[in-house]
Amino acid sequence: MALLTVSLALTGCAGGASDSGADQKGLSAAKPAEGAEGAADRGYEADKGAGSGTSDAKQPSAAPAQQHIIRTAELSVEVEDATKALATARRVTEDAGGHVANESTERVDDTYVTSRIALRVPQDSYDSVLKDLAGTGKLLSRKADAKDVTEQVVDVESRIATQRASVDRVRKLMEQATRLSDVVTLEGELSRRQADLESLLAQRASLKDRTSMATITLELTEKEAPKPAETEDRPGFLEALSGGWNALVAALAWIGIVLAALAPWLAVAFVGYLLWRLWLRPRRTARRASAPAERPAEVPATEPTTRSAEEPGASKD
Repeated sequence: MALLTVSLALTGCAGGASDSGADQKGLSAAKPAEGAEGAADRGYEADKGAGSGTSDAKQPSAAPAQQHIIRTAELSVEVEDATKALATARRVTEDAGGHVANESTERVDDTYVTSRIALRVPQDSYDSVLKDLAGTGKLLSRKADAKDVTEQVVDVESRIATQRASVDRVRKLMEQATRLSDVVTLEGELSRRQADLESLLAQRASLKDRTSMATITLELTEKEAPKPAETEDRPGFLEALSGGWNALVAALAWIGIVLAALAPWLAVAFVGYLLWRLWLRPRRTARRASAPAERPAEVPATEPTTRSAEEPGASKD
């Protein structure tokens, strides 16, 4: 029976505000403290007792919820001196109670400087800071954005209140548990719900920072200096002479490189020429000189006729 009671109680806790009568009493007991904390942190009177079991007739009229807006802006300004304009932007931000989030400065082609800086300023000083920053030079572009996140803030506050009440109920059940298995189950459930509560608290902190401080991204650029006109320069006599000499020296150097690369091949060709000149050519000349002496005597031109005349007689024999 004890385990069954614990399981039913956990199921009722996970359901949210629509629990049993006993769970509603626990939520009502936990909500006033949470509602007071929410009113002190966020200024929400409407969240006070939102999940309690009391009727609407007994509750005072709820004040309208405070509006929460995330404001961002991007400015591009052309200035005479980016360094001075950057110092002015820092001073204006600090005077408004803000701070510099990040900064990036770069010199382009050694002619002009560009700087990009992100500023965080309070919402109350947002418009005045924008005006001062735009007045540091020539305004090139401006983009502003406002996002209303009031419903998201109210939802997170309500979920935090419900989650805290749920954590308190699990802790009370752990105090009443007598069996080890029930304690182990409740400890796991408590850890999970505490993790969810911490996640909700982180969301609320992020929303609070983004809605209380506006973000302004300022880009400062100096006017690019005009490039000097290119003039046509004709070379003089000495420059032409020097250029011709350099070209000749370069050509001779390349010829020397080519000859150096061909030197092994030329050496082999020269050795082959010497062999042909000193050994092969004399032998071929000597053979040609001795060829007429060794050739057999020429047969008279009439011999074929005589033989042809004798052939019939020879055939008769």
